[in-house]
Amino acid sequence: MSMTPLPPHERPGTLEKALRLNLAHRVYGTFAEIGAGQEIANWFFRAGGASGTVAKTMSAYDMTFSDEIYGKAQRYVSRQRMTAMLDHEYQIVQDRLAAKRGETTTFFALANTVRAKGFRDTKEECHGWMGFRFQTDPKGPPSDIQLHVRLLDATNPLQAEALGILGVNLIYAAFHLRSTLSTFLESLMDDLNRWRIEIDMIDFSGPAFPAVNFEDRIVALQLVRSGLSDAALFGPDGQILQAADVLYKKPVFLSRGTFDPITRVNLDMLDRGIAHFKKDFGEESDGLMEICEITMHNLLCMDDCAVEYQNFLARADILQALGKNVLVSKYAEFHRLSSYLARYTQQPVGIVLGLPLFEELFNERWYVDLGGGLLEAVGRLFKNQVRLYVYPVGDPITGKLRTGALAKVQPHQAHLLSYLLETGSVRSISDCLEDCVFVSSANVRQMLREGNPEWKSFVPEIVLKQGPWAA
Repeated sequence: MSMTPLPPHERPGTLEKALRLNLAHRVYGTFAEIGAGQEIANWFFRAGGASGTVAKTMSAYDMTFSDEIYGKAQRYVSRQRMTAMLDHEYQIVQDRLAAKRGETTTFFALANTVRAKGFRDTKEECHGWMGFRFQTDPKGPPSDIQLHVRLLDATNPLQAEALGILGVNLIYAAFHLRSTLSTFLESLMDDLNRWRIEIDMIDFSGPAFPAVNFEDRIVALQLVRSGLSDAALFGPDGQILQAADVLYKKPVFLSRGTFDPITRVNLDMLDRGIAHFKKDFGEESDGLMEICEITMHNLLCMDDCAVEYQNFLARADILQALGKNVLVSKYAEFHRLSSYLARYTQQPVGIVLGLPLFEELFNERWYVDLGGGLLEAVGRLFKNQVRLYVYPVGDPITGKLRTGALAKVQPHQAHLLSYLLETGSVRSISDCLEDCVFVSSANVRQMLREGNPEWKSFVPEIVLKQGPWAA
């Protein structure tokens, strides 16, 4: 089933979407919802004609009942539990209805497991997993959409309402708005906004979603660009990761940069920074997760981003080949990046950066939106166990190295710099690749543009073998 995508201002509202699906009499399946009521199914009942869509709706709130139906799970609000629900419910639909109406019906199963705000609530995050398994043609193979959502409303009824709207949008988009990734993702926010929900991970699989249009890393980029999420994380194998799962109780070491191209200095910064981090935190740093972060701040183009996306994927390919996790974020400011990581882990966090970028942290124009300006930003940045590791830079004029202890800041900021160094919040790395540190990434890019072969001596061997730089 498909139709020509409508622009946002012409797309039907939530109730009308549910009604259109009900009246089609070709979409039929089950709703299994745990943790925020039966809010998605409720829209189909309210719209009228629900017998055209709803075969069954249920909620196994009690853990014993849930385990008996879906099997045991380590965590009940998890992708594992949601997938088990999808497997079970979709199979039941097929077993019980395929013979009777399989020739004319596309079957589906929708499942969600959610931690919504409770009667006696804690500060635990309100979030959930939602999955949709569906056929696009009668008797055809199924496709899956799985997503993770953060619920940002202040009350349980509002969170439940937002989840219900999102579910209707998801089902409608799966059948009617698959023509382009951007249209599909943007439609998920119909009748919603980013003050209410954040979709920080979504995964498409099956014949309804050709890999060329729904490549995992492009999905991650588009999530951020479309404003559904502030950041997206994926692993060395390209799989989209859910930050709440993989960062849970994990120490993190992060390097942010353009990585265009990845240079020997980039890798040396990581190696030396991690060595200092492990020395500082000892056993607390065991099992650290290493992340290379690229900000979307300069990639949020209004027009076609195909060229920028391909450039990004080339960089990501190299980082992944080196075994790195890649984070794509909208955080220009370091204190926002720090807050993002603190959302998922209370373990030590290390961030390595070059001296020029460290000096830019003291540029007060970045903090005009904060009542406390630079001081508030610094407080937020180092609120938890966060430590900055500053890699030196070569001064081409003097021919000498300049370390974090010699950072150039405004006179009235000198005491703040001294405080950060003296308390150990900022660590100055003194050793480095001296044959490369006098050449910046911008210099390497300039050499590439000019066809100067010297650029090859400043990048690792893998860059010379793959990607657009390998010519």
